[in-house]
Amino acid sequence: MTIHAFTDGASRGNPGESGIGVVLNDEQGNTLHEICGYIGRATNNAAEYTALIQCLERATKMNCTKLVVHSDSELMVRQLKGSYKVKEPTLKRYYQRVQELLRTAPFTFSIVHVTRNKNRKADALANKAIETRIRLDKRRVAANEDAI
Repeated sequence: MTIHAFTDGASRGNPGESGIGVVLNDEQGNTLHEICGYIGRATNNAAEYTALIQCLERATKMNCTKLVVHSDSELMVRQLKGSYKVKEPTLKRYYQRVQELLRTAPFTFSIVHVTRNKNRKADALANKAIETRIRLDKRRVAANEDAI
């Protein structure tokens, strides 16, 4: 099954209070799963990578054979496609975690840059996470922080 994922990270201040939003859709556009989580104080780029990591972890648990990620983070998309180098040390750790997940993923992966208006639902989830401060499952967050 092909899954189209929409990911977004939001930060109020940079760094500042941050949240993530992920929407996983089937090929017909039906929502299969959503992730909304507050991640505390982070940069917008760290939030974008955190959203992608959560997306990859969730897609691995689904019957996914092809994952197409849609992100409005031009920086992250270009870094993952190899057209930008990852220079910032914290982002390098996130990037390495993404690469590790992709090496063992049971699906093919592609990522595309989209404009914000095509990523509204994930953006709304990321902002809702900041407003409600509902954290991601602490166990999952801790596991990610250990790896990152």
